[in-house]
Amino acid sequence: MVKQHQLSLKKDKLKFSITVTLKKDVLDPQGKVVQNTLQTLGMGSLKNIRQGKYFEIELENEDPHEAKIKIENMCKKLLVNLTIEDYKINKIS
Repeated sequence: MVKQHQLSLKKDKLKFSITVTLKKDVLDPQGKVVQNTLQTLGMGSLKNIRQGKYFEIELENEDPHEAKIKIENMCKKLLVNLTIEDYKINKIS
């Protein structure tokens, strides 16, 4: 019975990951500092590095389609600066 309850709880949750990166044409000063530092530390083969953001969001008791719409709205309203950033949403579970 406990396992069945745990399985039902797991089914009621949806988990998404959001990866936010700067658009290709946007300068990335933080990424450049990290790149220069790594090259100074002996990583000479490193050609380019860009920094970004990563979010994991878990929703309960949501229809998968509605959940995706909510995640999209979160990105557009707060998590992503659409002028300079791109984002990708992945369903984890």
